[in-house]
Amino acid sequence: MYSKEIIERFKNPRNAGGLRGANGVGKVGNAACGDIMKVYLLVDDNGIIKDARFKTFGCCAAIASTDVACDLIKGKTLDEALKVTNKQVYDILGEMPPHKIHCSVLAEESIHAAVEDYYKRKDKANKKSAKSDDDED
Repeated sequence: MYSKEIIERFKNPRNAGGLRGANGVGKVGNAACGDIMKVYLLVDDNGIIKDARFKTFGCCAAIASTDVACDLIKGKTLDEALKVTNKQVYDILGEMPPHKIHCSVLAEESIHAAVEDYYKRKDKANKKSAKSDDDED
């Protein structure tokens, strides 16, 4: 049995779709169940998540979990986003079958993957910028 919140988020996700200009993208999946989540972040120069969107292939619990996860990280710093847990996602969504709880875990993991990607991109850009500065000397 799914909660009303899960059904509502599945039918009318608030954060579904890609995100033009995303500077952090995390993709996670569970081969056993077939759920695949991709989270897109738009992070400003101060490390604040201005927007978060998702594309999820999976069941209604997977889609609802990713939607809630995006809501939970908008307006947060990257460090704050990394503190979002699957329990927070689960608590907002309410009742779901025990074998679907892994969807909230995947949502947490997708946040971590997107933040990690952001830092990798930023580091790569910084190295490229430093190399360009060295070339000018």
